[in-house]
Amino acid sequence: MDTESTRTEDAAVVAAARAGDEAAFARLVRRYERELHVHCYRMLASYEDAEDLTQETFLRAWTRRDTFQGRATFRAWLYRIATNACLDFLERSPTRRQVAGVAQAPPAAVAWLRPYPDRLLTGGTSEDGAPDAVVLAKETIELAFLAAIQHLPPRQRAALILRDVLGWPAEATGTLLESTVASVNSALQRARATLRRHLPPRRLDWAPSGDPSAAERAVLQRYLAATERCDMAELAALLRADARCGQQPGAGGHFGAHPVWYQGRDTIITAWSPALDGADAVEFRCVETWANRQPAAAVYVRAPGETRWHAFGLDVLRIEEGQVAEVTAFHPDVLPAFDLPMTM
Repeated sequence: MDTESTRTEDAAVVAAARAGDEAAFARLVRRYERELHVHCYRMLASYEDAEDLTQETFLRAWTRRDTFQGRATFRAWLYRIATNACLDFLERSPTRRQVAGVAQAPPAAVAWLRPYPDRLLTGGTSEDGAPDAVVLAKETIELAFLAAIQHLPPRQRAALILRDVLGWPAEATGTLLESTVASVNSALQRARATLRRHLPPRRLDWAPSGDPSAAERAVLQRYLAATERCDMAELAALLRADARCGQQPGAGGHFGAHPVWYQGRDTIITAWSPALDGADAVEFRCVETWANRQPAAAVYVRAPGETRWHAFGLDVLRIEEGQVAEVTAFHPDVLPAFDLPMTM
């Protein structure tokens, strides 16, 4: 279908939705739901909160559909609603507005950070039918980036996402945020400066990237096998000397109530040893998965004498130059979002 015909059809669908046609509105929801979910996820760093705010966005859009005047695209109108819904959420949640931490703190420093299943980041098209590479670029969905932008005040965060991630013009961003171009540019400069202090050195630039590399897949397979064998020497060989490991809190259990992280290969191996080869050792089974465009291992454990494997957690790996630079371990309560069971 040519562009003019597509625009005519889109205008007809939007007009029908404004008139109260639920089927037309549902069609628009399906078209924009995923990218708005990712937008809310970037703003909030929580998969579950993003789900709630995406639904809130469409509820607000439906109840206010008669206010859409067509001065901007319907997509831009939805982004405005989604952004304001996230800002309202953060205003109601003072402890979630931003992280006050040291420079280049690991993702585990963000207590509310949750992983995003890669199965929801495949395929899809943008408004003009082209692959939606910008919305789903690896470097702006991976955990290091998500954690870094949580150090920004909410409106700076919104300005940076709209301008630098989605590529919106300053004028359109100002309109969405009900601000001037000068204010948007000022907020963006402050946001970029803060971001550079909190991103790992090798993540100071981001640009669309392709599928996971063969090297990443190979390292993941070695990590899975070494964990199942409880091979401490192989795990040590996989880790960079300056590797970091963070454990995110979950709904109680062995991950506790607060984030914990370890710095350096030797420290990490010492922390892992009791479960892998100490008196408390158990059997491990790992399932390959992917989160935030990064390789990940769903880890299950089985105590001596038991027949069932129980979910232990999700390890998301950041790989650099053939070694693991960072492991972010999540509580097993994140596994259902990845269509993974709690027991096997």
